[in-house]
Amino acid sequence: MARSVRMICVGGVALSMQAAFAQEAPQAIQKVQVTGSRLLSPNADSATPLQILSSADIAASGATNLQELLQKNPTMGTPTLSRNNSNFLTSGGGVTTVNLRNLGDERTLVLVNGRRFVSGVPGSSAVDLNTIPTDFIERVELLTGGASATYGSDAVAGVVNIILKRNFNGVAFDAQTGRSSEGDDFKKKLSLTFGTSSADGASNVMGHLGYSKQGAVFSRDRAASAVDQFTSVEDGDPSGVFKPTRPFYSSYIPAGTFFHDTGKFTYDAAGNVIPVDTNGAKGAPTGFNRSAYRTIAVPTERFLIATTGNHTFNDNVSAYFEGNFASTKTRTATEPFALKSGDIYKATGGQVPAEMLIGGQKGAIMRNPLVPQYLFDRITDNDGDGLRDYSFTRRMSEVGLRTSGAERDTFRIATGLKGTVKDWNYDTYIVYGKTKESQGSTGQVNVLNFRNALEAVTDVNDDNHNNSTTDVICADANARALGCVPANIFGAGKISPEALKYIIAPSSLETAVTQKLAGGSISGEIFDLPAGKVGLAVGFEWREETSSSVADPLTQAGLNAGNAIPPTVGSFHVREFFAETRVPLLKDQPFAKSLAFTGAFRNGKYSTVGVTNSWNAGLEWSPVSDIKFRGTRALSTRAPNISELYQPPSQTFPNDLTDPCDGLKLTSVGAAADACRSNPYVLANMKSNGGTFTLSQADQQGISGYDRGNAGLKAEKGRSTTLGVVITPRSIPMLSKFTFTADYFNIKIADAIVTTPRTVTLTQCYGGSNTSLCKLITRRTSTSGDTNIGAITYIDASSENNGGRGTEGVDMTLSWSDKVGPGRLSANVAYTYLKDFYDIPLKGVPEDSGTGEVGFARNKAVINLAYKWGAWGVTSTTSYTGPSALDDQWLAGNHLPAGSVKVGSKTYNDFQFTYAANKSVELYLGINNAFDAKAPPIITGISGNTTGAETNASVYDPIGRRYYLGVRGTL
Repeated sequence: MARSVRMICVGGVALSMQAAFAQEAPQAIQKVQVTGSRLLSPNADSATPLQILSSADIAASGATNLQELLQKNPTMGTPTLSRNNSNFLTSGGGVTTVNLRNLGDERTLVLVNGRRFVSGVPGSSAVDLNTIPTDFIERVELLTGGASATYGSDAVAGVVNIILKRNFNGVAFDAQTGRSSEGDDFKKKLSLTFGTSSADGASNVMGHLGYSKQGAVFSRDRAASAVDQFTSVEDGDPSGVFKPTRPFYSSYIPAGTFFHDTGKFTYDAAGNVIPVDTNGAKGAPTGFNRSAYRTIAVPTERFLIATTGNHTFNDNVSAYFEGNFASTKTRTATEPFALKSGDIYKATGGQVPAEMLIGGQKGAIMRNPLVPQYLFDRITDNDGDGLRDYSFTRRMSEVGLRTSGAERDTFRIATGLKGTVKDWNYDTYIVYGKTKESQGSTGQVNVLNFRNALEAVTDVNDDNHNNSTTDVICADANARALGCVPANIFGAGKISPEALKYIIAPSSLETAVTQKLAGGSISGEIFDLPAGKVGLAVGFEWREETSSSVADPLTQAGLNAGNAIPPTVGSFHVREFFAETRVPLLKDQPFAKSLAFTGAFRNGKYSTVGVTNSWNAGLEWSPVSDIKFRGTRALSTRAPNISELYQPPSQTFPNDLTDPCDGLKLTSVGAAADACRSNPYVLANMKSNGGTFTLSQADQQGISGYDRGNAGLKAEKGRSTTLGVVITPRSIPMLSKFTFTADYFNIKIADAIVTTPRTVTLTQCYGGSNTSLCKLITRRTSTSGDTNIGAITYIDASSENNGGRGTEGVDMTLSWSDKVGPGRLSANVAYTYLKDFYDIPLKGVPEDSGTGEVGFARNKAVINLAYKWGAWGVTSTTSYTGPSALDDQWLAGNHLPAGSVKVGSKTYNDFQFTYAANKSVELYLGINNAFDAKAPPIITGISGNTTGAETNASVYDPIGRRYYLGVRGTL
């Protein structure tokens, strides 16, 4: 293993400080295999850029979850899911994934010991790194280039191969506790790793037990996010972008806002009628501070069990197995639900009857006695049924916070046989994995029951007036028989416990992902050439993936006033055959110490998209021993995942959209103005607002839409090119401790599976060239309460092979290690320069360049330093993200030039100090974000904002300085 790591470090460069020491240790030559190849070779170089994170790196980071360490690598993009960005998701809270090159989690293949691992996200291939115990990892190999020919679909951006420890004897332990400097983000970790071998050395069994818990971080506990706010940007003026309008409270308040024929009102704490003044323009604000209830970091608790083992039957046959079980518990929380009468009375545009017709058309009209006289005197019939009505918005505080507790269990077992047959190596395996999630949520209401509870009348038969609502009952007799209790919504805390019991609607979600895998390969050398033996590997793989995600019936129908989430169920299977070769062309020749060709081909047949083909070809050339040039060209494929294929229309609530019609006038000129006025409801809005299209805060915050899959999708193709050089100047004494690599990468994805961004839909519909997208936009047909006619209600989106994505840049690494003073110093630098990154959101639409934008900084680097002196040691990690501009599409929506508004560079410094109490026990103290660098203010209303964090929590640290203390050792 040490030999393997040493050779990989020459072909790539380890990011490990400790790995640099290992390079100098003489080891017996043995054949090894590295990520990206199935060939065993004594020259374990990689034609594709490869970087290594060792177990020592993991220990030096103090990371509880592997994502925490991987995200410091500059090749990594922003993860789709993490503790800091998943609080508002209906599923996936607390899940942690990785995203190489920013090409997407779905294009980053995560392997364990070179084999696929079951997904932790239903409908996706993304692996939840919560399920991998960090203390059971030997190393992580990052291959950053197309690798579908070797590993199949999803390896378009590259591979993260997690190599577990093996052949360990004894007991190792690690215990850690920590918290942030603000007194939150508590964490604790306990792990125990043990192993034993048989007396003859033929068998080894290892086990791991782990527990970790990371606490919540609430928005209210950080000054930047404690109060609701919104960007003060004005059309064409960048000066207000980072200047918040604060407070920018929600108009949905616990006391309710009630709309009558000529205005609106609410109640104070004493129950008095007062004017609505959401943000306190004229006095005390009446709005609701959602940030007081939001979460920045999702609390996560993990129980982990892992085991590996192997048994050698004879010199030619051995068996192995791997087992993993992970139980993860997370809990997301956000503010109480914001309800509007339109959620309950959709047919009438949100008009709630204040009177009921009892006994049919010839019956009597009865007033709802819960409707206050103040409101009753100011309303008439607005929906044409002859009965007085009103509308309202209300924060359902009596129902409580919207919380979601998820329990995810991941089980995986892999077993196989490997050995040799006449100098040929073989490996056969079967793998079974399953992830199950049970999620229970609170904070929603049953809109059907709520409607019954709102339609109340006086109980004329109640002579004793002993009813809990005095003498008020639900108007519908069938509803009363089913337990209906009238709901008084006029004022904060007015809904009785009995009514609350009737209208509350706890929700649930059950998901399952199953993976079955069987495969095998054989590799060897087929004949000799003057430069060496020609290697060949051939093999097959069969895989079946199934996924289901089923919410409770009310949620499926959208009858709990929240997102409508229909079930997503689907499966696919694939049969694949592959071959790989390595052909030595020259050896020990002038200007050619070595020259070799590598090639691989893979053919797959999917039950969904049919036949796919992938290939790669590479050259490795060493003119002299100290320099190696390498290059690859690859075609990778990615078949659509189950969600992309089968997801039914599922509701979402985007929060960073700007209506292109906002602020336009009857007299405005231009294609966008003409397109807006062509919509009759937009035109009606302009005419009713003095000639200017006008939106309320409720209009801006109330946009919804539906995402849907597409069973007709095809596989996407990624073409990648890498060119690099590895310099290991061992023959120059002054430079013999250095290793330097530089690699150019260029990845282009055609027929990319994309969900057309809603911003693109808006710009194309209003003044763009693709007006067919207008069918995805729905606008209000009437004014109701705080919402205006012409305002956007829905923008829908579906998965299509309509896009493209590409990235281009250079990776450089430099490592060095030597004795300095009384101890040993090692250093490593990893740097990525992003020359270009683009998205094509829709065929025929110009490329949307993300180069230099937030999350796509042109310059990213990490510097690792380590110094060991006797029993003492210190490591430091400095992570740098260069200056970044805001999203150009968002800027364009505010009539600002691309790149005109930027956030500065950000540097984070982490330290760990160690002391070896003896040969078996080490104490350590760590500080992350030691200088408490604050995240830039990417506040609500700016594209890239993470709800609750008031920054982009996928890119920047929203928590601040954190400390941890631990002890580790062996027994």
